[in-house]
Amino acid sequence: MAANKNVKEALLYETIDGKKTRCNACNHRCIITENKRGICGVRENRDGKLYSLVYGKIIAEHIDPIEKKPLYHFMPGTFSLSIATVGCNFRCLHCQNADISQQIKNQKSKIKNQNFLGEDKTPEQIIQDALDNKCPSISYTYTEPTIFVEYALDCMKLAKGEELRNVWVSNGYMTKETLDLVDEYLDAVNIDLKAFSEEFYQNICGARLKPILENLIDIKKRRIWLEVTTLIIPGKNDSEKELKQIAEFIKKELGDDTPWHVSRFFPYYKMKDAPPTPVEKIYEAVEIGKKAGLRYVYPGNV
Repeated sequence: MAANKNVKEALLYETIDGKKTRCNACNHRCIITENKRGICGVRENRDGKLYSLVYGKIIAEHIDPIEKKPLYHFMPGTFSLSIATVGCNFRCLHCQNADISQQIKNQKSKIKNQNFLGEDKTPEQIIQDALDNKCPSISYTYTEPTIFVEYALDCMKLAKGEELRNVWVSNGYMTKETLDLVDEYLDAVNIDLKAFSEEFYQNICGARLKPILENLIDIKKRRIWLEVTTLIIPGKNDSEKELKQIAEFIKKELGDDTPWHVSRFFPYYKMKDAPPTPVEKIYEAVEIGKKAGLRYVYPGNV
């Protein structure tokens, strides 16, 4: 095991019956039998211990405007070094980054017999990349940072020492244990509130809505800067009723100063037959947000 530097014992798990492991990084809380992986595809049980398989294996590294995250009220006008590994704990049928988030879900063989795509980078190298490119923040994005939390956390700790800010772009499905782990180092987060129905989350994402709503409230209480994004998909989550429910939840539970980004959907991945969102629907959502009392509602992808 030590021969593969990308394999590292996970931080948040427990051993059950000596051989099974329960991963406590996200709210799936997968119970994983020996030589099997969790839903994310990158956390594996080996001899009753849980391992991250992607520590330091970077599939994407780019310099993005912070507004692309999207964060409009956190360090506006700056650039952020954005990184990701492969894997995701969701299986969104419309995923824009499916080539990296879903890359290994269906692979059966063990990691030692696989070649994960990506470049090996230590946390120290990531920090240096941010400094060299004069990026005042590092964003853990493109895929879900919860699934590579061990690597993200090591980067975040070093970033703090260099007065760099840490940003997560997340589906919001992390556990309280994960939030406790990163709280001290996490400066801002954008959470996708993809819909306001359990049916959407189960059928489109393979997850549940309730833990995300609970985490949004928790993150706000922790005074981590929070912005919310909803991708509006025709016929799936675009009813006036549902958009109003999202807006009213943000107003009541997160505060009227929490920015809401409503973004236009374009056909992709397993939803290529769905129509793109009419631009008028995006501006209708903006008006719904404003009528609900939100101060900052932004159209996206228009």
